Amino acid sequence: MPHLEDLEKAVKNLPEPELKKFRRWFAEYDADAWDAQLEADAASGKLDALAGEALADYENGNAREF
Repeated sequence: MPHLEDLEKAVKNLPEPELKKFRRWFAEYDADAWDAQLEADAASGKLDALAGEALADYENGNAREF
């Protein structure tokens, strides 16, 4: 597996059309990873406390709807 420095050098040396393709690919890859982590955190209960706080704020009138 390449080291980070090797990847950085490769990205810096991409021609503009390839850099644009890479950016699109990486944005999608990163979004998918974020979604997967959020789903895992929700399934494991890591977000339950935050959800509870948000609901309590809403029920106490400390929140507003958009």
